[in-house]
Amino acid sequence: MNRTDADRKVIEDLGFREYVWNAKRGRTCVELHCGEYSPFGAGNTCLIYPPEEGPGRERILAAPVLAEVLTSVATAWDPDFAMVSSTEMVRLVQKRKREVRVGWLTYLSRRLGSLPPLPAPVRIEPVGTLGWLLVLSPEPMTASNPEHVAFTARVRELLDRARLIERPTPGASSE
Repeated sequence: MNRTDADRKVIEDLGFREYVWNAKRGRTCVELHCGEYSPFGAGNTCLIYPPEEGPGRERILAAPVLAEVLTSVATAWDPDFAMVSSTEMVRLVQKRKREVRVGWLTYLSRRLGSLPPLPAPVRIEPVGTLGWLLVLSPEPMTASNPEHVAFTARVRELLDRARLIERPTPGASSE
């Protein structure tokens, strides 16, 4: 649990976080934030950091492997969305501070609405009755490739027009 600095009291609206790694030179890390309801924090997240280089990175950064990871996350946690992307790509494509983020692979819950038609080569895979996995390309999408950035932004815009991107501000009235 997150606690205050002075008296170490639990901060209920920040939930908990956990950080695990494999203790190897080519480290892989998983960082979880769960139960966070503060409008100022990162929200509920599961971040996976692949090794920075080497064969472990190549094994993890493959569409079939990451599709299995996102499918497992969606099945276990039933999130509204989950995605695979670099921080750089998110910065280039994201329009609002609080929004469903779109990446190379993106999971969207059916709770968000219905999918619009999406351009090739986007592959749409159902995740049981929970939602859909969108795979924008069988090859990794990078922020250093302007075509990748433009295509990801195009898919994000189509999803936004279908009202699947905007997220309500925490604590906002639903009236």
